Amino acid sequence: MKCILGSICRFWLSSPPCSHRISAKRLSSPPIDKHHLVWKMVGFGPADVPPSAAVKFVGAGTAACIADLLTFPLDTAKVRLQIQGEVSGFAAAGSGPTVKYRGVFGTITTMVRTEGLRSLYSGLTAGLQRQMSFASVRIGLYDSVKQFYTKGSDHVGMGSRLLAGCTTGAMAVALAQPTDVVKVRFQAQARSQGNARRYCSTIDAYKTIAKEEGIRGLWKGTAPNIARNAIVNCTELVTYDLIKDTLLKSTRLTDNLPCHLISAFGAGLCTTVIASPVDVVKTRYINSALGQYSSVLNCAVAMVTKEGPLAFYKGFMPSFLRLGSWNVVMFVTYEQLKRAMMAANHNRATTL
Repeated sequence: MKCILGSICRFWLSSPPCSHRISAKRLSSPPIDKHHLVWKMVGFGPADVPPSAAVKFVGAGTAACIADLLTFPLDTAKVRLQIQGEVSGFAAAGSGPTVKYRGVFGTITTMVRTEGLRSLYSGLTAGLQRQMSFASVRIGLYDSVKQFYTKGSDHVGMGSRLLAGCTTGAMAVALAQPTDVVKVRFQAQARSQGNARRYCSTIDAYKTIAKEEGIRGLWKGTAPNIARNAIVNCTELVTYDLIKDTLLKSTRLTDNLPCHLISAFGAGLCTTVIASPVDVVKTRYINSALGQYSSVLNCAVAMVTKEGPLAFYKGFMPSFLRLGSWNVVMFVTYEQLKRAMMAANHNRATTL
């Protein structure tokens, strides 16, 4: 991993900011009016200036945070549904009576009624910390890593896309896993009266986990999370990439809002279907008490034995609603942020 990361960093730093080759025809074309260019970049028209790697890195993290702010209640409902049915661990270790959740909106309604509106955003701080570090790497560096594997070639095969998705997904998990552990723990704990809360703040959660479970506790569930994010990244980014390329080549759509919406929705649907089983196991394992499961495989076997194979798709509807809406918000915001930042860079360059 260190070798790959070092090679990618050297490639990124040595590559020019423009990720596409500029043809002689384009170089010889007449100058474009500055105001027209800015409108096309910030508005819904196609981008004229390809974004740099740094712009993608910052834009991805910011867009992911915006998407998280809008869809976090759905993510919390997903976690509650996924851990429902556990017979031991923190959820049942003297934390009060188990609340029965039914469906996405039933779960949200029950949480608001029994724990208050703020419970829907429990763990939001850790969630935003996670997205700023996690999405910046797994999404923002995807194109750069893809170029690294193709050695700058214009032809990008499926293998290179999948390999780039797996690489950035693994790098992101290795960096941001502690934030994911804290986020899931916060989302899983109930706030109802009489229930002992495990953590009183985000900082307290980091300290308590490190004290009670060791530093390794902050990286608990790294293996299933890497597996999950390899699947999610390959499905989400590669599907978005392929759908977008297909729409641009086979339809009259240009690189604008309708194209981004269709691509993002398709990526969200495919990702939910494929990644749900690994996501449920990851959530259960991360939220489990120390010693409850001997391994990730033991956690998966226990789920099948006690709850049946459908347990792997617990929380599917909130997962789909969350991933579908998250993808739409994130990718549309990401595309527009890239254009806005490149427009700002262009304006700054013209005024100097």
